[in-house]
Amino acid sequence: MEFETYLISKKIDALAFRSNDIELFSTWLYEFSQLHEASFTDQKRFQINRIRRKYPLNSEINQ
Repeated sequence: MEFETYLISKKIDALAFRSNDIELFSTWLYEFSQLHEASFTDQKRFQINRIRRKYPLNSEINQ
């Protein structure tokens, strides 16, 4: 799975996240490429929730 697809599955707007927090996005992108998806989720569980609230995915994309 690609990182942007992963972010969509977590209801995070990848473009807004990348544009507004490039350092954290780059760090996560690197870590995601090194870990299994489940391991990444386990390690970032609470941070994912914070990022999801900060950069919510537009609901029209999911429909």
